[in-house]
Amino acid sequence: MKKRSWSAPFSNRLFVYGSLALGLLAVLIMAAVPLSGSLVEGWLQRDVELRSRLAYTSIQGPISRALADNDSQRLSSILQGVAEDERILAVGLCDPNRQLLGATRLMPPSFSCEQAARTSSESFSSISEQNRRVLVGSFPVETANGAYYLTILHDLTFISARTGQAQTLIVATLAAAAAVVAGIAAILALFFFRGWMGSLRRALADVRAGRPMIGPRPDRTGIDREIHKLLKDLEVGRAPTEAAQVQWTPQSLHNLLNDALPGAEVIIVSNREPYIHNHTDTGIAVQTPASGLVSALEPVMRACGGTWIAHGSGTADRETVDSHDRIAVPPASPSYRLRRVWVTEEEQDGYYYGLANEGLWPLCHIAFVRPTFRESDWRYYEQINERFAEAVAREAQTEDPIVLVQDYHFALAPRMIRNRLPKATIITFWHIPWPNAETFGICPWKEKILDGLLGSSIIGFHTQFHCNNFFETVDRFIESRIDRENAAVTLSGHETKIRPYPISIEWPPKALENQPPVETCRTTVRERFGLGADAKIAVGIERFDYTKGILDRMRSIDMLLSDNPEWKGRFTFVQVAAPTRSKLASYSSLQSEAIALADEINARHGHGIYQPIRLLIRHHEPAEVFELFRAADMCIVSSLHDGMNLVAKEYVASRDDDQGVLILSSFTGASREMSEALIVNPYDGKEMAQALDAALRMPEQEQRERMHLMRQQVREQNVYRWAGRMLLDAARIRQRRRILDLSEGGR
Repeated sequence: MKKRSWSAPFSNRLFVYGSLALGLLAVLIMAAVPLSGSLVEGWLQRDVELRSRLAYTSIQGPISRALADNDSQRLSSILQGVAEDERILAVGLCDPNRQLLGATRLMPPSFSCEQAARTSSESFSSISEQNRRVLVGSFPVETANGAYYLTILHDLTFISARTGQAQTLIVATLAAAAAVVAGIAAILALFFFRGWMGSLRRALADVRAGRPMIGPRPDRTGIDREIHKLLKDLEVGRAPTEAAQVQWTPQSLHNLLNDALPGAEVIIVSNREPYIHNHTDTGIAVQTPASGLVSALEPVMRACGGTWIAHGSGTADRETVDSHDRIAVPPASPSYRLRRVWVTEEEQDGYYYGLANEGLWPLCHIAFVRPTFRESDWRYYEQINERFAEAVAREAQTEDPIVLVQDYHFALAPRMIRNRLPKATIITFWHIPWPNAETFGICPWKEKILDGLLGSSIIGFHTQFHCNNFFETVDRFIESRIDRENAAVTLSGHETKIRPYPISIEWPPKALENQPPVETCRTTVRERFGLGADAKIAVGIERFDYTKGILDRMRSIDMLLSDNPEWKGRFTFVQVAAPTRSKLASYSSLQSEAIALADEINARHGHGIYQPIRLLIRHHEPAEVFELFRAADMCIVSSLHDGMNLVAKEYVASRDDDQGVLILSSFTGASREMSEALIVNPYDGKEMAQALDAALRMPEQEQRERMHLMRQQVREQNVYRWAGRMLLDAARIRQRRRILDLSEGGR
């Protein structure tokens, strides 16, 4: 009865206007038949030309680099990758002398570079090869050795076939329209539409339930399978954009946002703010906090714009905002706005120092510090999460913003935001490790935390290992449906994707812009510490945190100097440690212990003005950090447990001289991406000492080879790619949502 009540008015209207519409359609088709051939042919050829342009755009940069490096193997691989497109016949590269430098295996033997048009920009020409028409696209590739030309060949035989098919279809449609009366056409159209809607609903039900479309079923049609395939492709995200070799830059990320998410509003939620205003003796100063989260996200916001909502923690933060608690940033060139949320000292003690950093932080890091859970801290945690969710709702200027919720401080916020903005696309990124289910089970509020996180559209982790741990935890403690094939969890009818997104840094780093040459940095730093020109320097850069392994690396240096006394007086370790969470006993005691240990090692191995360990306990601005990176012979990242660790990537990015050695803990996410580093177990002091000795003795050529590969990895897998992948997944979710809305609107 419900279906009849919906379809009856529709069928009546269709019956009344059907005959008139069909008659008019027949007249229009009769007039269009003579023109259809040329129109279809023109459309198809323009489509082929567009494919050629897209292919050229995606590989222009890699080809230029391969030519500059004289890497014929990489060049051949790039050309063959483009030729895998089913519509592309062959791809070749012509040198400045019009000789075919490289070509794919299906390149016609009779083809020569003389057949390709050569202009200062792209050009297209048609040639005849073996009784078939071939479109040759010619694209210039400028190098230091002259102008090369990329030639992309498309077989146009299919155009004639498609044109004939189109004309045949038009004639058949005309004949059918002339033969069928308006009433019969209306009835048939109605049944067709209802069948299509039924197919769409069945396919959607299959996708929601995780049922594969395998084998014939009596209630499934061809359109069912096509719709099912479309939705699954949207789910898994097999988009050609990911496969293409995109050069990720601020501009490409900005273009992606405009193309894939036109008009989308981006909101970031984090505890840490990107710019802090503090009172100083000379007035109000702006400080950039020592935070991997900030260093990763700030370039993204500069590229995309939007609103960043964060805790206003600076002593002058209230004085620098407007009446709505907003301020445009960055200070020198504003490109987005910072919305500050105020938290009392009592609330901060409970929410931030208490639940977040005495509870969740040690819970998620395997650093053997017992988590502390207090009911009062939990109440503050809930309260602050509600406050930030409300701020998101107030700042949102659309009903469906893209909200990027950051880290363990806001595990409850996604659900709270979802309740206020049901259509929002919420991406939660968990910057720290996710433990196994047994460990997470310690938390008294584990079910509420999981429920809060599963209000997200997407939950991102650094590694697949952390994703797997999350699935295991949800399976253990939450009654939900887990689809491991499609990496999704469905709770109360809402689906959340679980994805690995290895975070990175901007390329090139902003802090590198005004840096002097490496030799100048080496001279400056050595003079600052009273070291000789041939002295070896190692650096460690991080917050004062027990997960970073600061004490363990100091002990390994003690062991190095004891086992290899020839390094005394020739090797200095500079440890930069920014104070953090000083209210917590575990952090304040760590600082005291580090000072005592440094003094002990300096007393044992130092002499005169020589101190093997220089402990600098203060915040360093990015420019100061990069100066140390460039001056150092090695960087030590010995985290006991870490999500990613961006210090390792920043050190690599700073070394445009391809020198320096990275010593990297195996318990960091970065170790999975930069295998050319010296990978160590930070708990094994002997292994650490041996790695230090190996780094000090490593030849420059080996350093260069290792550093070159790591720099290439960081350059290609930069923070813009990290953000781009998340935004592409967000775009697919929003597209799927539109399909769902269409299907539900037709019921």
